[in-house]
Amino acid sequence: MSNFIPSVLGIDPGLSLTGYAVLSVSNRLARVLEAGVIKTTRKRSLGDRLVEIRDGIEEILLQYKPIALGMEQLFSHYKHPRTAIAMGHARGVLMEAAARRGLEIVSIAPKQAKKTITGSGSADKVQMQRAMLVELGLNQMPDPPDVADALAIACADAMRTRMISIQKLHLKILSIYIKNMTGM
Repeated sequence: MSNFIPSVLGIDPGLSLTGYAVLSVSNRLARVLEAGVIKTTRKRSLGDRLVEIRDGIEEILLQYKPIALGMEQLFSHYKHPRTAIAMGHARGVLMEAAARRGLEIVSIAPKQAKKTITGSGSADKVQMQRAMLVELGLNQMPDPPDVADALAIACADAMRTRMISIQKLHLKILSIYIKNMTGM
């Protein structure tokens, strides 16, 4: 008998730091299997940095074999157009690696993930970090913020696909809160 537990992968793409989070989903509740960043070497060429990202994500895909993948949607800010271009390069490599494994890739707007998790589409980075700390019952705040963003993307995708229940997630949060307040 297999011990297969479905997992969902959330990705916050970036050329310097790509946040990722793998959540296991069982009984419609999520648990963090792994979360972190794929960090590239700034002094390397664009091509070499993209290879670093691809190698990093392929390792995660091979180890966890997610059944769903949510990725932050490409966005640009008029003050920082080069950021969108760099993110687009990283996003392309990540999408290609996932597509090779037959994963459906769902683009999730940052505001959508923020609203799903915090109730506000304009939550700042610290609010997102705190929300993910509580939502997933983590022992420490996810850091850097790219990790919290990837966790939020994974949760939003799991909720979208009804792999986890918002109601059950919020009941879990309430029980953690009560446990922390009462010391039980």
